[in-house]
Amino acid sequence: MKSLVLASNNPHKVREIRAILASLGIELKTPKELGLESNPEETGSTFEENALIKARELFALCKIPSLADDSGISVEALDGAPGIHSARFGDPSLDDEGRTRLLLEKMKGKENRSAKYVCVIALVDGTSEFTFRGECHGRIAEDYDTTGKGFGYDPIFYFPAFGARFSQVDEEKKNSVSHRREALNLLTAHLQRTNG
Repeated sequence: MKSLVLASNNPHKVREIRAILASLGIELKTPKELGLESNPEETGSTFEENALIKARELFALCKIPSLADDSGISVEALDGAPGIHSARFGDPSLDDEGRTRLLLEKMKGKENRSAKYVCVIALVDGTSEFTFRGECHGRIAEDYDTTGKGFGYDPIFYFPAFGARFSQVDEEKKNSVSHRREALNLLTAHLQRTNG
């Protein structure tokens, strides 16, 4: 398996996953690079179900082993919300910062600020299907970090081992411990076992 297609054109996600898979000699392609459009409705009730929906549709279109990830942030005090709805949290007009600030608003007065990033990567190759789950545990900060970088909920996700938010560390450092890294480690271990 020398090429995989990722069911995403998100430049942050593509760059992160491409960098990790490059060390295995695996070329990562995107639907856009193949002239494809794949945007199935995510009707699953779990990260695993939604990742599989996306990977299955992409494989049906290109017949190249296909990866899809479904990821988000799960907050204990909000009963696991926003969870699978992380990218669609709140009003549809909200951008990343708007969704992040909405989450902060919902956390006002909450003592329990435990949260985790979750990533599930699905691999569909026409004969089998696998899912790989990674989690990264931290807590929700009290305010929004306007000085750092990062995307998604990184400006409010405090990672105790770093003593900082994900938005306050460089991308390489974050990638070394991220939920996506953990899921990709499981995926790459699988690919090494099955492809020599």
